[in-house]
Amino acid sequence: MKKKVILAGLVLLAGSVYAQDAESIVRLSRDRIKADTVSTRSTMIITARDGTTTERMLDQYSKDGPKGNDRTMVVFQRPASVAGTRFLTIENPGGVDDRWIFLPSLGKVRRIAASEGSGSFMGTDFSYDDISSASRGADLDRHTLLREENLGGSVCHVIESVPKDSSYQYSKMIQWIDKETKIAMKIELYDKRAALVKTLEISDIRDVQGRLTPMVTKMSTLASGTSTLINVDIIKYDDPIPESVFTTTYLETGRAR
Repeated sequence: MKKKVILAGLVLLAGSVYAQDAESIVRLSRDRIKADTVSTRSTMIITARDGTTTERMLDQYSKDGPKGNDRTMVVFQRPASVAGTRFLTIENPGGVDDRWIFLPSLGKVRRIAASEGSGSFMGTDFSYDDISSASRGADLDRHTLLREENLGGSVCHVIESVPKDSSYQYSKMIQWIDKETKIAMKIELYDKRAALVKTLEISDIRDVQGRLTPMVTKMSTLASGTSTLINVDIIKYDDPIPESVFTTTYLETGRAR
């Protein structure tokens, strides 16, 4: 995905002690995996308030575009009720991502407007903005390093990120970034009233092709008592992905040319 080499931003402090500033830590965390492409097959488990679960299988393909912008295609494989649904995101550095969805029941591609960012993605606890958050530019938020804190045995930077654009669905995000691995292990998401509404948790970190890779992602919604867990079953870095996968034509047909 991010192929460029990121140097940690260092700030000279009194007494010749160096420390990373908050924005540099966030940037380093989001850009830490260097790969031309990423391909995954995952199992999604949606848990309702009463504890019942629904499973889905999906594939995801990511690749940097000509301008270095991240592009991601999500393809639902099963069950039959969602099979053939495809979702395309193209990053716009410094702005809102372009997003389209193809629903087989409608038989056409629909563009997702920026105003729909807070809407549920395919009935899950993830919003459209949440799906795009991994490629969210660090410069879109104001970051403050709050403290260091132990989380699950790891010492983490705790950073508050406040969107510069007040129209963004969250008023702030607080994330726990592992000091050693640079992985964001937990993110709290707050609504416009500054109330905690959702929590994202990362677990099962494995070495895949020399890259530390989270295999489990869980989003929980406090008010509804629901959650969505994504378990990565297969992941491959640097496998060739045709350019045609990241087009609205592929959204419609599901066929790469």
